[in-house]
Amino acid sequence: MTIQWFPGHMTKALRMMEENVKIVDAIGYVLDARAPASCFNPSFNKIVGNKPCLFILNKCDLADQLKVDKWCKYFQSNDLAYVKVTATASAEASKIANGFASITADLRAKYKAKGIFKPVRCLIIGVPNCGKSTLINCLSGKKAVITGDKPGVTKGKQWVRLQSGLELLDTPGTLWPKFENEQIAARLCFIGSVKDDVVDLYEVANMLIAELVAQYPQMLSERFKIDIENKLTAEIFEQIALKRGFLLRGGEVDFERCSKAVLDDFRKGKIGKITLDLPADICL
Repeated sequence: MTIQWFPGHMTKALRMMEENVKIVDAIGYVLDARAPASCFNPSFNKIVGNKPCLFILNKCDLADQLKVDKWCKYFQSNDLAYVKVTATASAEASKIANGFASITADLRAKYKAKGIFKPVRCLIIGVPNCGKSTLINCLSGKKAVITGDKPGVTKGKQWVRLQSGLELLDTPGTLWPKFENEQIAARLCFIGSVKDDVVDLYEVANMLIAELVAQYPQMLSERFKIDIENKLTAEIFEQIALKRGFLLRGGEVDFERCSKAVLDDFRKGKIGKITLDLPADICL
């Protein structure tokens, strides 16, 4: 299956980021901890440039902590600033704020030495549905920007000023014009960065099942109470449908309902804490 999704507003969003990066002091690069490598957008390389950058591993409550730790070691060994958080938890706000304070310490010291107060501006970037807006709301302590558990909620730029003196610019989640790697495209579908209605959900669900068989077979088996040993992906899918009662009249499998259920269980963490990417999957 060929997966492509690059609507017109993403082209506008990239242009907007390229314009606004000139007036910001740092970058907050949000990554979904379930697929961090897949969340690195090649189009962002030019935007980040030489700006101080904080990598934010978000949705850690849904991720495999052993693999998250490997990502933390990767960032440490490459001298890259990072934090691992669950942006829906208000207690995480100080951790994120401290991360931004750390990467902008020299700049703030320079302002202080000159006896001037100037807010530190940070551009928040990431693929759709990685939690950028939720992160900003976590930092602000209120619903400062619109959020939603689907891609494409943020349509334009939104500035949010925090009491700490930070100014954050929320931007629309953005992909890149063409996926060269089918596995990356599939994993972005799994985490909801690509709209469900532009792909074949049955194929996406089967690709997810295949990934889980390879990486988390016990979780898959236990969640759906099925035997997956020596089974083809299509057979596992059919077992899930039968177990859940996703059948049409005549006993045929309801492919749409079952596909949505498999993806929903993964996205909500009901299958288990899962991370599909490792640092070896990316080259910064």
